[in-house]
Amino acid sequence: MTSFFEGIQYLFVNILFAPLDFLRRLELITWFGANTINWIFMIICSCAIVYWIKQLRIFDDAGTENQDTTAHSFLK
Repeated sequence: MTSFFEGIQYLFVNILFAPLDFLRRLELITWFGANTINWIFMIICSCAIVYWIKQLRIFDDAGTENQDTTAHSFLK
């Protein structure tokens, strides 16, 4: 049973956390390089928010959005 838990430890410490260890070492060299993943996620989220707002504006201008407070049965 001990070898099973040691196998789980090996999986997580040596394999699954290897990218995080790489980022930790990279941060000592360059901060921007270590935070590239964060910048990519922020750009993706910003693009998604802009797209969402454009779609909301399209439906609002077309008048197809139901803004009545009784749009859902639980609000009656």
